[in-house]
Amino acid sequence: MTLRLHDTLSGETTEFEPIEDTVTLYLCGLTTSDPAHLGHARVWLHTDVLHRWLEYSGYDVRHVENFTDVNEKVLARVGEDGDSEAEVGRHYVAEFLRDMRSLRLERATVYPRVTEHVDEVIEMVETLVEKGYAYESAGSVYFDVTSFDEYGKLSGQQIDELETQGPEDELAEKRHPADFALWKADGVTPGEIVDHQHDGAADPADACETAQTWDSPWGEGRPGWHIECSAMSTTHLADTFDVHVAGEDLVFPHNENEIAQAEAATGEPFTNHWLHVGLLETGEEKMSSSLGNFYTVDEAIETFGTDVVRTYLLSATYSEKQTYSEAALDEAAERFDRMERGYQRAVGVADSPDAHSKSVDQSLRAAVDEAQEQFAQAMDDDLNTREALSALLELTSAIHEHLDAHDAADYQGLRSAIETYDDLGGSVLGLSFGDVGDGHVDLTAELVELILELREQERDAGNYGRADDLRDELQAIGVEVHDTDDGPEFRL
Repeated sequence: MTLRLHDTLSGETTEFEPIEDTVTLYLCGLTTSDPAHLGHARVWLHTDVLHRWLEYSGYDVRHVENFTDVNEKVLARVGEDGDSEAEVGRHYVAEFLRDMRSLRLERATVYPRVTEHVDEVIEMVETLVEKGYAYESAGSVYFDVTSFDEYGKLSGQQIDELETQGPEDELAEKRHPADFALWKADGVTPGEIVDHQHDGAADPADACETAQTWDSPWGEGRPGWHIECSAMSTTHLADTFDVHVAGEDLVFPHNENEIAQAEAATGEPFTNHWLHVGLLETGEEKMSSSLGNFYTVDEAIETFGTDVVRTYLLSATYSEKQTYSEAALDEAAERFDRMERGYQRAVGVADSPDAHSKSVDQSLRAAVDEAQEQFAQAMDDDLNTREALSALLELTSAIHEHLDAHDAADYQGLRSAIETYDDLGGSVLGLSFGDVGDGHVDLTAELVELILELREQERDAGNYGRADDLRDELQAIGVEVHDTDDGPEFRL
């Protein structure tokens, strides 16, 4: 089966055909003004798995993800996370990159920042003005939405039904209320940031004094929000690239405006596939920094660990909404623990004398083949990560059934199962089974020995039921106990 992806623009799920051998992929990144939360991580993670699956399928991937480090919300953090807009931006870029590594994301090919690409922004704005798609007004430049015949094709918006885009104080400068800013004259006023400020931030007037501005053909100013992504994506990819990923909440106005300004400037289609990741919701609201109903990536990893967070976020397909709850994370923890114990048990037996070279269990081998086939079908079916995880869980059950029923284990079958975990669960889904250092292994062995010593004490005291319970509890977490004439032996 060939990879099929849903395209928001056409509304159809079609066979993926890259423009060239190297797949070009762009993700709308974050504004550097708030800690990353699980809603952001959901977009990151599904993009990461797309990247991984494409590479697993034999493609090279050029993956670009931007940071918006010039924004009124960034200025609102001055005095709290830095003494200037530039310092705040740098602070959060560092945080985001740390969170990305903590989530075990594949590195993007490049992480462009707006402050590095102002020349490219100005060049694109100049092109739009020259072609008649944009106009200067009071030192600012606006895109004329009425000049682009296909405006609204992504979101279904009708120009005559649109309300004002941007702040109300821009209205007098525009030809049409829905026109949007490509370049903003001068700096930022205190009134533009006051609603975004936090306790501990600098006085709005003082913060605005640190706003970054650049020279342009229209005077001193700053880039508009939407033009940034069009300039950075076409700079690092091409006028037309393969896949653009974004959160569902960016369809309008951001992605719609990206299309209009990029296609008007280049005369080419902007991207061939629009993938929009569904929102992560708490109750009936999206998880959002502005609403304050978020759980940061850092907090989630500290509480649950990277593998559980990844399992949770991949338990729903990218295109559907997902609801946040601690119960759902606890369920993800149970699922990952099941896979982890199955993997550990398979490794433990495969690396022991109980695995035999001539033993053959056709049921186990068929289960491995079926898991690989189901996983590939799920991923090729518009990245159905929920079904891909289910395939690995089915394999886990098959491993336990095999080992419970056979004293002489099928080494080749177990080896194939272990490789399936490593290749599909590890390389594609980014999960890490049994990845602990020698110090952790030694500590685990010491803890098991302490429990077995306690078990012997219970037996000596005649508490045979409690001793059996301890053995069963060890078995449940992947520790096999065998009583011998020389005392109990165990295998992790």
